[in-house]
Amino acid sequence: MSSITFSALFVSFLVATLALRFWLGSRHIRHVLAHRNAVPAEFAEKIPLYAHQKAADYTVAKTKLGLVSLLVNAGILIGFTLLGGLQWLSVEVFGLTGGGMRYQLALLAAFGLLSALIELPFDYYRQFVLEARFGFNKMTRKLFFSDLAKNTLVAIVIGLPLAWVILVLMESTGALWWLYAWLVWTGFQLLMLVLYPTAIAPLFNKFTPLEDENLRTRIEALMQRVGFASKGLFVMDGSRRSAHGNAYFSGFGAAKRIVFFDTLLARLGPQEIEAVLAHELGHFKLRHVLKRIAVMFALSLAFLALLGYLKQQVWFFTGLGVDPMLLGVNDAMALILFMLALPVFTFVFSPLSSITSRKHEFEADAFAARHTDAQDLVSALVKLYEDNASTLTPDPLHSAFYDSHPPASVRIHHLLAGR
Repeated sequence: MSSITFSALFVSFLVATLALRFWLGSRHIRHVLAHRNAVPAEFAEKIPLYAHQKAADYTVAKTKLGLVSLLVNAGILIGFTLLGGLQWLSVEVFGLTGGGMRYQLALLAAFGLLSALIELPFDYYRQFVLEARFGFNKMTRKLFFSDLAKNTLVAIVIGLPLAWVILVLMESTGALWWLYAWLVWTGFQLLMLVLYPTAIAPLFNKFTPLEDENLRTRIEALMQRVGFASKGLFVMDGSRRSAHGNAYFSGFGAAKRIVFFDTLLARLGPQEIEAVLAHELGHFKLRHVLKRIAVMFALSLAFLALLGYLKQQVWFFTGLGVDPMLLGVNDAMALILFMLALPVFTFVFSPLSSITSRKHEFEADAFAARHTDAQDLVSALVKLYEDNASTLTPDPLHSAFYDSHPPASVRIHHLLAGR
């Protein structure tokens, strides 16, 4: 393939992806606004009109911000690639480091820093304007920048050593470097499943043991019924950052722990909390978590193999606006270009992931209904939809592309039909 052909292919996919995403976003906005003034019949007695309208306005605001961000990021992508931004960055970093591994790590770090700085205004606006407008933001600016500093530190401490290992493998292990890199990546991901709950998450939030004895007893009885062993039940101070509520379990093997947002405990009753947790446990017991991990590992293997081929092709670099160092090492640049180009070519497959995720959600709901009262889960979901301002009337096609969970009406209909 020639570089001109690849450039044309890249631009064509980018334009098509942008057009598709803007079309889906505009459909979503029109659909939500068209149903803004009437609560769906099945929710009319449970959710007041003002809450439904708030959810509609919140959804529209988020979608519009997403479209603006999408357009800006597309322009930045073109700037980094076809307009020579990465080429300029490479030359500047090379001049400062003199090449070698220092150059490659510095190039990755510089690109990561620039990307974070570009995304920062959107993150700030999302938190302190959009979320605040709808009453969800609880984060102070001090905490926002503290989180930013901690994230940067974690990226340096964990990300740079991992990048060094991958780059060494790319340079020194021959044509099958991608297989060795995949083994390292897989081991790293499994290690993070163990370390994240106990070593990384506490850097950002406070986790305290669940003190409500009645609730603890109810939850422990549920875990015994379904055969789930946990290292502990914890409450996370999610209210420091947001009014949104959630519950999840994290970790792997003996390190599994169940975590409740304090906002969730404040809103739901014991039976509803039990039902929500039963849904989350359903994902584990039905092996959804293992299936998702297996798919992630399989895709990462395929993508690394593809990168193993692309990094040897001059047209891959020149087609994306970079002159490769024909007598030097281009591994870091290949990683960056691959990360930039891959989403452009794979977005069209998004519905496949959504279909699988929705199937798992239905199965987890059915699991929860078998081990708790389905009506308790319905009641909890209605409260969560209201509290989180989740729209009850998403555009079906937009939802099919983006949403990992089924629409509220469909999900609740399935729950009640199975009673």
